Amino acid sequence: MTDVASGSSSALEERCINTIRFLAVDAVQKANSGHPGMPMGMASVAHILWTRHMKYNPNDPTWVDRDRFVLSAGHGSMLLYAMLHLTGYDLPLEELRQFRQWGSKTPGHPEHGLTPGVETTTGPLGQGFGNAVGMAIAEAFLAATFNGDGPTIVDHHTYAIASDGDMMEGVSSEAASLAGHLGLGKLIVLYDDNHIHIEGSTALDFTEDVVARFDAYQWHTQRVADANDRGALDAAILAAKAQTGRPSLIAVRSHIGFGSPNRQDTAKAHGEPLGADEVRLTKEHLGWPLEPTFLVPDEVRAFYAPLAAKGAQIAKDWEARFATWRAADPDRAAAWDRAQRREPAPGWEAALPIFKPEDGGVPTRAASGQTLNAIAPFFPALIGGSADLSPSTNTILKECGDFQSSSPGCPNMHFGVREHAMAAIANGMVLHGGVMPYVATFFVFTDYMRPSLRLAGLMRLPVIYVFTHDSIGLGEDGPTHQPVEHLAILRATPNWTIIRPADANETVAAWKIALTHGDGPVGLVLTRQKVPTMQAAAAGVARGGYVLADAGGTPRVIIIASGSEVQHAVAAYERLRADGIAARVVSMPSWQLFARQEAAYREAVLPAAVTARLAVEAASPFGWERWVGDAGEVIGLDHFGASAPADRLMTEFGFTAENVYQTAKRLAGGGSA
Repeated sequence: MTDVASGSSSALEERCINTIRFLAVDAVQKANSGHPGMPMGMASVAHILWTRHMKYNPNDPTWVDRDRFVLSAGHGSMLLYAMLHLTGYDLPLEELRQFRQWGSKTPGHPEHGLTPGVETTTGPLGQGFGNAVGMAIAEAFLAATFNGDGPTIVDHHTYAIASDGDMMEGVSSEAASLAGHLGLGKLIVLYDDNHIHIEGSTALDFTEDVVARFDAYQWHTQRVADANDRGALDAAILAAKAQTGRPSLIAVRSHIGFGSPNRQDTAKAHGEPLGADEVRLTKEHLGWPLEPTFLVPDEVRAFYAPLAAKGAQIAKDWEARFATWRAADPDRAAAWDRAQRREPAPGWEAALPIFKPEDGGVPTRAASGQTLNAIAPFFPALIGGSADLSPSTNTILKECGDFQSSSPGCPNMHFGVREHAMAAIANGMVLHGGVMPYVATFFVFTDYMRPSLRLAGLMRLPVIYVFTHDSIGLGEDGPTHQPVEHLAILRATPNWTIIRPADANETVAAWKIALTHGDGPVGLVLTRQKVPTMQAAAAGVARGGYVLADAGGTPRVIIIASGSEVQHAVAAYERLRADGIAARVVSMPSWQLFARQEAAYREAVLPAAVTARLAVEAASPFGWERWVGDAGEVIGLDHFGASAPADRLMTEFGFTAENVYQTAKRLAGGGSA
């Protein structure tokens, strides 16, 4: 959109920029809450980017070949809302007046899925930076996969504005390091280098040379000495767009609270309203009318008005190229359609492996790897990998190449030991669209990923997570690597679906759910150690919990278990049956899926009249009271593990058929049925 402003006067553009500033000032003042300083300081940057460089279609905010814009500094949300309003998105001025109010489309931090044009939910610093890297990876993968000899259908940039705080967060460093290695030339980050954070000057704790750091990350770097130098900003963005083999960082020296006589370059401009007196002084200083508030002058509206029509024309031209491409290559076009809809090619379910009980035990991580490789050829958008643990997590796609700068069409990602960035990047890949990312690590290392996992739930992003080494069953590596509280944490996180399969066939069923779920993240929690294959099929996994073994009639005791402990529940059941005690085993791989079932089904599996219930799980017992009730008990872990062979640990901590049998027998009252 470089020609929109070419004939405009400097005075008019300055008026446009002040409009952005004072929409932010007035919104924060009216709400008596928010962050005015960043929008005031970066208004020129946003104006130049949105009017001269970005391609977008406000009439169709999800047009697939649009440039992506990520406000990683999400606290400056009014900067984004002002740009969306001015450039023609469905965000009326009244919504800006309702900034931070109940039911508005202008929440305190940008929220994906709520406000048209908002690409991702940001606010926790560094997350948007990682999302932007994921979006750039998705663009590179799709371009390499679908651009052929004919018309180019995937060709867009990812832009991000990041703050000093973003640059301090470790997730940004992780993501930037990987982005530089991968040579993501379509990624451009504008760094709001304003030298201020909440506690005062960044000189208190942040004196590194950020540009030199990004030089070391193999980024193309530039400095713009003044955020209000529109010519320098324009030239820097043009230079960044000319870089095809490296991501770009533009460090823009800005002034937080620009134009405020008493707040500019102070921490007070960051996260609180200017106050009525300072608003008046600022408007006077910048020559802006005191009234009305939320002023958008007619000449400013006229300046921005052509952008929507220009974007619509760009999208229309793309649609014509796409139609030509589709006609020339219908097979590739069909794969494109499936990728956009997250759908597999026909026949994928018939390719799923079937494990036989007589074949012996299989670690569920190994069953997962076999399943992943069986279905990969049917999912053109499947791309993923591990945080340097793919041999252990079994997540390499065999006979497929590695995603590198020289081979961006290959699906095997190597994230390095960067769990946090991996999760943030996966979120960005889903947000971009057209790809189905899966990521993997040891379950205990979800501790490193927690902020990104939470945002995946908040945005209901269908990322697939493969979490292996799920309990003390990993053995000798000891308590540093043995998850205890992690199931409880993720089960407590809204919009997540956690599945801990009991055997190989439950694992296959879990993958079917993960691939077709589509509404929020799915975590597959898998064993390092072998577990016996207990049944030829596991259709009940789709319902979260089901009756695996039953003596018939009304049971005197119900044993509920997940994962590797189900085998002990089944063994205990056989002994109880031999004693004449009617028992039932319920395999419950997913609390969330079971809770979503109709009440009649849940009652059939866990009849309320049976209060003698025992849950068995090698993890924190927290939350199991929901399923065992006040009269039930839990064999779990309320402490950390230890370093020893897995069998010894399971014995020491009570995860044996004998202990399950004795406890269940006591709960049933002993004796015969």
